[in-house]
Amino acid sequence: MLFACALLALLGLATSCSFIVPRSEWRALPSECSSRLGHPVRYVVISHTAGSFCNSPDSCEQQARNVQHYHKNELGWCDVAYNFLIGEDGHVYEGRGWNIKGDHTGPIWNPMSIGITFMGNFMDRVPAKRALRAALNLLECGVSRGFLRSNYEVKGHRDVQSTLSPGDQLYEVIQRWEHYRE
Repeated sequence: MLFACALLALLGLATSCSFIVPRSEWRALPSECSSRLGHPVRYVVISHTAGSFCNSPDSCEQQARNVQHYHKNELGWCDVAYNFLIGEDGHVYEGRGWNIKGDHTGPIWNPMSIGITFMGNFMDRVPAKRALRAALNLLECGVSRGFLRSNYEVKGHRDVQSTLSPGDQLYEVIQRWEHYRE
């Protein structure tokens, strides 16, 4: 598998993951997490923060820091709960990344899923198209890099926990994605 990915990269055929904003760029606090995920991961859980939205790199970097501050300082977690955060600026913000177990969906789902959250509240509106495109590109990246199974399943947060997340409008969108499974 590694050889195949390296060959595809050399030929320019591998999906680029260069659109992910690393933690250092959004000035994340250091993580204190250490529980690793096994790869490839079968499930992806989509949520929303249900808080403020952002639509520019500056506002999305600040919002990612706000979410991290809340999770670390108010909830006492080792880092921001999510593996990745999606901004309406069309960027993906690295949370715990591909390798570290998240705290997004409880003890059953966290060890076997990647948690992707959309920053904002999507009960009454759909995220910007560029945000949806960023999330789908991230999923392609995960498959091409061997972090996600090729037959991965997308779940809405409400499919696996009692919650309104990812919001009614975003939930309707992800139900139309190719890999969505109830």
